[in-house]
Amino acid sequence: MDRQASLISPVLIGGCVIIIASFAIRSSFGVFQIPIAEEFGWLRAEFSLAIAIQNLAWGIGQPFFGAIAEKFGDRKAIVLGAALYALGLVLSAFAVTPEQHQLLEILVGFGIAGTGFGLILAIVGRAASDENRSMALGITTAAGSIGQIVGPPLAVGLMTLMPWQSVFLVFAGLILAALFVLPMLRAPAQGSKAELEKSMSQALGTAFRDPSFTLIFVGFFSCGYQLGFITAHFPAFVTELCGPIAPGSLLHGIGITTTSALGALAISLIGLANIAGTITAGWLGKRFPKKYLLAGIYVGRTLAAGIFIIFPITPTSVIIFSVVMGSLWLATVPLTSGLVGYIYGLRYMGTLYGIIFFSHQLGSFLGVWLGGKLFDIYGDYTAVWWVGVAVGAVSAIVHLPVKETPLERRPLAA
Repeated sequence: MDRQASLISPVLIGGCVIIIASFAIRSSFGVFQIPIAEEFGWLRAEFSLAIAIQNLAWGIGQPFFGAIAEKFGDRKAIVLGAALYALGLVLSAFAVTPEQHQLLEILVGFGIAGTGFGLILAIVGRAASDENRSMALGITTAAGSIGQIVGPPLAVGLMTLMPWQSVFLVFAGLILAALFVLPMLRAPAQGSKAELEKSMSQALGTAFRDPSFTLIFVGFFSCGYQLGFITAHFPAFVTELCGPIAPGSLLHGIGITTTSALGALAISLIGLANIAGTITAGWLGKRFPKKYLLAGIYVGRTLAAGIFIIFPITPTSVIIFSVVMGSLWLATVPLTSGLVGYIYGLRYMGTLYGIIFFSHQLGSFLGVWLGGKLFDIYGDYTAVWWVGVAVGAVSAIVHLPVKETPLERRPLAA
């Protein structure tokens, strides 16, 4: 325990730095949607599909990077992820066709998998004590929101100084620069004696036979759908559908004079509110059943999205929705990852959570791709928005039967 206590501070700081850099870049892709489409005369679905493929590749790569980390070491997996991330961004800067962007986003997606939540949360989770684990996971998740706060405005600001291609190159340098914290990421291989003696194939087989693992997998789908759609399309949604910003208003007074600027601000506000939301979720996860907290979060998201789309889209409603949704944004991540670690143990948490996270990214792929496809068909985002409301309600329901008991304590556990 003393060893864990001495390690948690540097591991937590180092993990947060990498998460901030990774998510600052990832969350900015939505603001490139209109500039890239206008430069090349593409349909909205073309670059949307590239972002969707990025999210799918992220999900596919997550369990593999978890396995690489558990076999060859955490830091080697992170270096590989950062290298792929930077390579994908550099090559994307020179892409001129939709197919090139879509293919190269596979590299970016794998890069996010190697520098994102699945890997970093497993490292932090192993380094934290049992008492502090839920809060440490919440703080690490909140770091992703800091990246989301700075990423879109940074991208918008850089594009006033240079073309979007140059911004991609700057971002490639940013993710490589984050590797300077690697020496801080030293976490013990932690677990019970039974967990340490169990092979990965045994751990996977045991989890796959447990109905609760399937329920968690299904429930995480809507989180990805909603986050993927909003991250990729909300800036464009606000730009095109929001009412005008009145001269003399508070927004106008702080320099938000266009709906495009409001769209970037909305993503940042979601990230800002999420800092409080994820830390609160981590704190609550130590005190209440995680499955009920997750069900409550999905109910809140469902209500927020439904109410927002029913009423006229105004600058005020955009701000309110961003704050409300932001407070629930990534609050599912420390709870879901904590649930996986609690039920199935810490030894193979990276791989098992990576598999669960694949469901999240399937949802993200669908949300991003459908957003562009249905926009091109109907000229707005209404249909895809209501799909998100429906899947959020399903996720709230499927978490209720989850057996929140460590597998090794169950009488019939394999």
